Amino acid sequence: MPEGRSTADLSEPKKQQPAAIALGSNVGDREANLREAVERLGALGIVTAVSSFYDTAPVGYLDQPRFLNGALLLATSRTPIELMRELLAVERAMGRERETVVQKGPRVIDLDLLLFGDAVLETEELSLPHPAMAERRFVLEPLAEIAYGMAHPVLGATVGELLERLGTA
Repeated sequence: MPEGRSTADLSEPKKQQPAAIALGSNVGDREANLREAVERLGALGIVTAVSSFYDTAPVGYLDQPRFLNGALLLATSRTPIELMRELLAVERAMGRERETVVQKGPRVIDLDLLLFGDAVLETEELSLPHPAMAERRFVLEPLAEIAYGMAHPVLGATVGELLERLGTA
């Protein structure tokens, strides 16, 4: 056993962390896809809140159907990297192929890890907080509905304040 650790430390559950996850779909039955994703994410922790779903125009690659976007809060004992890998596994299980389609193109499901407690992380696999979340109304609007006061650990503003900064444009 590693020095300084008791057997009690090994049997205690890991602390639950709040994770904010964005959901999006623009292929097939968009609402059913989001609801299925919410159900699947429940296996990764405790879903503590789910936003309304918002019909939004595509951003970036415009020649595609409109999106349905939402957000959820998940209490999880996974690490940020473990959770990101699980999100990608859910996308694959639901039929998303990231490697063979146009970037930002149509997708049955898109799951983005936005915030993970107060974690700040920059790796090849994951950047936290999500680097573009503060500029995306389709992310901030549903997230503000369920986590208005959740703090962005780098920008020093809440989700609600970030949404307000975007204005009404």
